[in-house]
Amino acid sequence: MDDDVEVPKYFICPISLQIMKDPVTAITGITYDRDNIEQWLLVGKKTSCPVTQQPLPRDSDLTPNHTLRRLIQAWCTENASLGVDRIPTPKPSIDKSHFLKLIKDLQHPDSKMKTLRELDLLAAKNERNRNYMVQAGVPKAMLSFIVNCFKEVCVNGLEEALSVLFLIRIPPAEAKLLPKENDQIIKSLIWVLGCEFKTNVMVKSHAVLVLKTIVETSSIVLERLEPQFFETIVGILKPGTRVTQQGMNSALHVLLDTCPWGRNRLMMVESGAISALIELELGSPGKRTTELIMGILFHLCSCANGRAEFLSHKGGVAVVTKRILRVSPTVDDRAVQILSLINKFSATNLVVQEMLDVGTVTKLCMLLQVDCATYLKEKAMEILKSHSDEWQKFPCTNKTLLTRYIN
Repeated sequence: MDDDVEVPKYFICPISLQIMKDPVTAITGITYDRDNIEQWLLVGKKTSCPVTQQPLPRDSDLTPNHTLRRLIQAWCTENASLGVDRIPTPKPSIDKSHFLKLIKDLQHPDSKMKTLRELDLLAAKNERNRNYMVQAGVPKAMLSFIVNCFKEVCVNGLEEALSVLFLIRIPPAEAKLLPKENDQIIKSLIWVLGCEFKTNVMVKSHAVLVLKTIVETSSIVLERLEPQFFETIVGILKPGTRVTQQGMNSALHVLLDTCPWGRNRLMMVESGAISALIELELGSPGKRTTELIMGILFHLCSCANGRAEFLSHKGGVAVVTKRILRVSPTVDDRAVQILSLINKFSATNLVVQEMLDVGTVTKLCMLLQVDCATYLKEKAMEILKSHSDEWQKFPCTNKTLLTRYIN
């Protein structure tokens, strides 16, 4: 468009300062280009009119301004010779009713796959579509579809259904409305995690993300989980299993959320969780992953079987010790708590020697010198005092450092 062309001011969107392609009028009386005002409300998380600063709820109506659109189109046509591009007539806006229709179409075998693909494409397109999908009940429809696939042992459409759930995310309020079905949903997702797909990494990552959401709102179901549940989740953590980092952290969240129940901790230990967690931590993962791992290990070390498994791994005490003062206060808390449990209930001569060899004694002394929570210093002091006599017998012990804090 030539620089000399003067565009009428009321053709310009107040947000983008560009000619509007699909003008819509907000409840405040100001007209914007649809994409820009929707992005302002949905993606930018703003709740006020950009021009008037009056309240503008995200779910408020945006009325198409057909008269202004036709004026803009006519003006663009008249000025085409000056390099002005014609504004095409926008396609009808998709709303909640469109997704209600798609949910009905899922019931017909002939249109099932086409419908799932359309839902996947629309969910990926923009935040507005995803909001309408939640309002229409698409999350529940996708979960029901997955449960039916499990019952019929059919994987067709699972990739698309899980992708839709990943994109729109199941709101916590929606997940809480499904308690009667959560048992079947969890079993179905565990089954999905045991299947093979062409896009294995993404499907399994999406499945464990959905599982995390369901587990977070299903405390009653968590009391009656079966060994296969933990064998499958622990399997995700082991080397050779390919999932995204987000999927890995979701699997760790699932384990952490199920830890409060003693029978769950025992099943985790029996499924090899402790070894898998230590091996994962030895790979030096990110901060959040380490925090989750330490949280789970703390719970598992609260039982005798868990401590025995922890100590049977040559890297257990060493990696927990190494993480103190190197990651975050949360990790410091869990690491010291783990060492405290080991010290209180499982401190054999070999364990006491190991704590000296891997630097636990030195690290606990260092903890006493830094600014940290008082209760952690008390825990560290308690461990140091418990075995100071034994540790002072070894020539490699820094006796000056040790005696400075225990006397």
